[in-house]
Amino acid sequence: MRRSPLIRSRTPRTLPMSSSTTYLLNTLSFSTGCFSIWTQNALKAKLRNNMRQTRLFSKTTKQTPHDADSVNARFLTQAGFVHQEMAGVYSWLPLGLRVLRKVEAIIRDEMDGLGAQEILMPALQPKEPWEKTDRWDTVDILFKIKSQTGKEYALGPTHEEIVTPLVGDFLRSYKDLPITVYQIQTKYRDELRAKSGVLRGREFGMKDLYSFHATQEDLEDFYQKALKAYARVYARCGVQAKVVEASGGDFTEKFSHEFQVITPAGEDKILTTENGTFAQNCEIATLREGDASPENGEPLACVTGVEVGNIFDLGCRFSEVFDVAFSDENGERHIAKMGCYGIGITRLVGTIVEALHDENGMRWPKSVAPYHVHLITINAKDEETLSRIQSAAEDVYAQLEKEGVEVLWDDRDVSPGEKFADADLIGLPLRIVISEKTLKEDSVEWKFRESKENELVKLQDIVENVGTWLAE
Repeated sequence: MRRSPLIRSRTPRTLPMSSSTTYLLNTLSFSTGCFSIWTQNALKAKLRNNMRQTRLFSKTTKQTPHDADSVNARFLTQAGFVHQEMAGVYSWLPLGLRVLRKVEAIIRDEMDGLGAQEILMPALQPKEPWEKTDRWDTVDILFKIKSQTGKEYALGPTHEEIVTPLVGDFLRSYKDLPITVYQIQTKYRDELRAKSGVLRGREFGMKDLYSFHATQEDLEDFYQKALKAYARVYARCGVQAKVVEASGGDFTEKFSHEFQVITPAGEDKILTTENGTFAQNCEIATLREGDASPENGEPLACVTGVEVGNIFDLGCRFSEVFDVAFSDENGERHIAKMGCYGIGITRLVGTIVEALHDENGMRWPKSVAPYHVHLITINAKDEETLSRIQSAAEDVYAQLEKEGVEVLWDDRDVSPGEKFADADLIGLPLRIVISEKTLKEDSVEWKFRESKENELVKLQDIVENVGTWLAE
């Protein structure tokens, strides 16, 4: 199931169409009726990628949520990305959902690259497999519910109790192995105190990857491949994640590996150095702050991080309980080795905010930003000038849309100051401003979110410049 390298890309995006490509599409559409229908539908779908801010039902607010105990809770709520329904539970609004879907697309790309097959398991889980693994009464964050008939169920915080017997139903021979499956699913944790916005919720998005192997050597080989794929996921999402040695927790007596983004918003304490790769969770560390790193001799520092992923070598912990076995070349029966690998998707979105914000708002990397460009028009008092501004904006909006660039156009009738403040809060990577002043130079004001500097770019050069930037 491995995808061809020819169709994998570092950053999922829509490639600009050249005039020759457009001509080819038009020619094929004219000559092939079925293709014409497909093209029209594709173009309609692409048109929905752009948005005028007057049509965006979620709005920004200047008020800081009274219970916002973290940067991500404050900015995601103020910018209209999420709406809190109760402690630890959020609705994802259009802007936030676009970020979430882009993160998911990056994860899917890397999981497919590992040869894993996507499945979807139920969030509602039976009690019996949890009893079989002795975790029904030992996992304190497990949501337990009763049906009208008195039967007990769990809302899954994890899916080992489902995926293990599921794979066991299809596994027969060593020829079936390895098996790697993943899902993107909503999870539930009965947290005593949900906090830190989307970093620690009672309902959250998660990607689970599970692998089954004939030998320990094969499991360890895949484990390393998964570790590298995870590192690519975080890099593509615009954050640096350290690989941290950690406890196996409830899963295994072996050490596991966590992926930690260093930020004051985190709860975990990590011993590491600024320039090295050595890192240990303080829960298992045998060294202390100030000791020399065994990697490079630099003094170890205790820093705070957010865990955005983890990987575990489960051995036969679950496969033995559910008798997930296979026959080898000689017909002898063996229990499959198992690994599990998780990424907190909603937590990763919150972590990006925590790691990349400034005092004015969020700063989204272009790979996961809800839109690439924030187009802003500054209204003029006289009708003729206003008409010229609107006409220029319509042209820019249409040209960028045609080339597959995702644009949010702030066409609201509000002050320039409010538009600029909201642009900083929302945090799209590139801001393009069209005003009476810029049109006098046949230009737009061009500014990146992470920069304090702006420049004038000629109207005729916008599409090419945006395309060059997106291709970087």
